[in-house]
Amino acid sequence: MASLLSDRQKDELHKSILDYLYSQNYTESYNALKNELDSDYTPDPKAKYAGLLEKKWTSVIRLQKKIMDLESRNAGLLEELAMSPARRAASQADWVPRAPAKYVLTGHRSPVTRVAFHPVFSQLASASEDATIKIWDWETGEFERTLKGHTKAVHDIDYDGKGDLLVSCSSDLTIKVWDTQNEYKNTKTLPGHDHTVSSVRFTPSGDHIVSASRDKTIRIWEVSTTHCIKTLTGHAEWVRSVIPCDDARLYVSCSNDQTARIWDAQSGETKLELLGHEHILEVAIFAPVSAYPYIRELAGLATTDRSRAAGLFVATGSRDKTVKLWDTTNGQMLRNLSGHDDWVRALAFHPSGKFLLSASDDKTVRVWDLKTGRCLKTIDAHDRFITCLAWGRALVSGSSKPVADGVAKSGDEEGEKRINVVATGSVDQTIKVWIP
Repeated sequence: MASLLSDRQKDELHKSILDYLYSQNYTESYNALKNELDSDYTPDPKAKYAGLLEKKWTSVIRLQKKIMDLESRNAGLLEELAMSPARRAASQADWVPRAPAKYVLTGHRSPVTRVAFHPVFSQLASASEDATIKIWDWETGEFERTLKGHTKAVHDIDYDGKGDLLVSCSSDLTIKVWDTQNEYKNTKTLPGHDHTVSSVRFTPSGDHIVSASRDKTIRIWEVSTTHCIKTLTGHAEWVRSVIPCDDARLYVSCSNDQTARIWDAQSGETKLELLGHEHILEVAIFAPVSAYPYIRELAGLATTDRSRAAGLFVATGSRDKTVKLWDTTNGQMLRNLSGHDDWVRALAFHPSGKFLLSASDDKTVRVWDLKTGRCLKTIDAHDRFITCLAWGRALVSGSSKPVADGVAKSGDEEGEKRINVVATGSVDQTIKVWIP
């Protein structure tokens, strides 16, 4: 059998063994090995072979222990990595929030009005009636910075698709754009509305901003020039919210006039008016394409219709305590979801499309099963009214195709799973982060 040792290494080993046998008074073994090796080695306490075998042996034991310690630490780190929010998210496709929340973020001095997730990083922005915006790390629960610039309550915030810009709107009649790449500096201010600006969103391209106001108008702004390029009118009262669909062809808005409207973005004309709520509408959002099969089944629509066009269905929430699902092709109400005991303030579709989450002044978040229309779960989320709700936008796969805040993009492909994280904000001045 071929030896693994070189001639020099063999010689060192033989001499160190002879030295060890001699030092331990194993005279017969020493002489027998010496004769067999035909060696002329004479033990010398000052020679480099003196005690060499013991030194090598203890070194091996020490190294073995180190290797075992490192393997143990490595296993612990792998386990910790597997438990990270992103990894947990990938393994739980049907996860929905459950109490208690992972983090309770405190710092605002007035009610929290809106929460928005960064589309790429683990940042969460919150807006408040205290006139500030705060940035948090939702993975660690740590506070990062406060953005000051508005002089009155901040009502809405939204990141653009890349996460390079954050837009906000306020009762001070302005819209502000913040540069996330430059320490969130306020780079642009867009005046023009004549009353409180209640809602603001980037279009999917990031080139335009859509805003809604108590002045009863919806305005379209060009981000590069800050010019208002179009004003949409039609609502008779305060416009609470406006959101573009995934391809920006349509907008959905809702108002104190108890209606929601579908707008043609190109012409600025009302395409449909959604009538059926009996009180002020607080929220209206487009359904993601992933929800289409479940909504069609729930409403008894033809399952042969496989259209994946953006903006086919809308969900609305109202002060009449109900959530309603609508068909935007004909304005028909498809389903009424009742169960909340107070105003419905916020909605978010589950990334899988199977569920719809609603937040209410009854202090709960409800999870609705879109297959059956039943309330699957009720979460006692806050001590006071819940004002806002958002699902994380980042993708587990790290894809560069993030999603609109709280609404899955119709471009989402299988395998591109969104991070499982939900944030809620409340009149109790806290933000809660819910992760698996």
